[in-house]
Amino acid sequence: MRVLIVGAGQVGESIASDLAASHDVTVVDQREDRAEELAFAYDVLTVAGDGTETSVLEEAGITEADMVIASTDDDETNIVVCSTAAALGEAFTIARIKQNKYLHTWERSERAFGVDYMVCTNLLTAQSIVRVVGLPAAVDVDPFAGGRVQMAEFEISDQCPVVDQTIAEADRYDSLTFAALLRNGDVIVPDGSTVIEAGDRVVVIGSPQSVHNFADSLAPNHSTGSDEEVAIIGGSEIGYHVARLLGDRGFRPRLIEQDPDRARELAEELPKSTVLESDATDIEFLEREHIGDADIVVAALESDEKNLLVSLLAQRLGADRTVAIIDTPSYVELFETVGIDVAINPRVVVAEEITRLTQSGKAENVALIETDKAEVIEIEVNADSILADRPIRESTADLPAGVVIGAITRKREFVRPRGDTEIRPGDHVVLFVDAEAIEKTTAKL
Repeated sequence: MRVLIVGAGQVGESIASDLAASHDVTVVDQREDRAEELAFAYDVLTVAGDGTETSVLEEAGITEADMVIASTDDDETNIVVCSTAAALGEAFTIARIKQNKYLHTWERSERAFGVDYMVCTNLLTAQSIVRVVGLPAAVDVDPFAGGRVQMAEFEISDQCPVVDQTIAEADRYDSLTFAALLRNGDVIVPDGSTVIEAGDRVVVIGSPQSVHNFADSLAPNHSTGSDEEVAIIGGSEIGYHVARLLGDRGFRPRLIEQDPDRARELAEELPKSTVLESDATDIEFLEREHIGDADIVVAALESDEKNLLVSLLAQRLGADRTVAIIDTPSYVELFETVGIDVAINPRVVVAEEITRLTQSGKAENVALIETDKAEVIEIEVNADSILADRPIRESTADLPAGVVIGAITRKREFVRPRGDTEIRPGDHVVLFVDAEAIEKTTAKL
């Protein structure tokens, strides 16, 4: 495809780096030095200028573009870019936005604002957080096959029951596949003799129940489901969405917001949440409200430093798990090093979502592992596929190394994949694919 990206911030750069190898990418940014930086780093075409100006977009090749991605930090600018693109060409348009009001308008009218697909940063981030709530040790969760399959990534501590066990010993679940281990930056596709070590991240694919059972086994004394006690620090848009989504799932979260007006507004909009007006960095308040008894604490303040502080305070008071929102990407590793369980960067979340839309090809759904280490993809098998009408043992021998068939659904029913399982046309198959094998694998599917 010919892809035009407007906005060369972290999101735009991440998308450009993901797409440059397989698509013709042009990046537009007002900063000439930034445009030159991306041209040098990723071998993409760049244009320095205002992406809302017709002349700049025409110079960037808007009339020939197959896709336009507006990824600046300003909602209105992104909407104007997409509107202009719709007027000048036939490209599929994607707008990154933060404010719900634009999302609600877009959802009510087909191609409102000239936008074909709208990606809401705050909502996507909240959804990522909510997916890990209820799964002890989970750092990432993605649904596939209409929710009938889950991919989850778990951190293995030295207290986990499966530590120092082989995959064969740990494989005690009817509908679960151990797809990969992430260790010291490397991807390991395991066999039955591979030993799970403390510090590994284990990627599993299976039915939602089997994934939950595995999570429960990692922390057998941990509360699960809506019985979990969740505390949300900060009434930001992300904090609001986390509370709302959890309330919809039967949770009764507590939300702490310092600003009186915002706290009052949240209390009115979140009937299933308990809203507390206070400074969440006040340790006496946290002790009085028993924040240390929470199963999970979500730090959703507007400051990375404050999110780190309240997360560490919650841990000190005894909270089981902490999730922190981080706007500065270089802080993610720091937060995890000092013990924050899950560190989520909203820009990375939205960049991955946009990349899914552009990379899917034959895939109906895509999840990125550690941004670029691997992908989990869902395909519908057709009669020409290398997988069709063959047992898995035979067909996988013709696929590149680094590919694992994690789950199959047939007529909306889960099918456990084993070596003698025959895949049929019409089946939905969820595969783990190492980054080095993605192009060769998708070409064969």
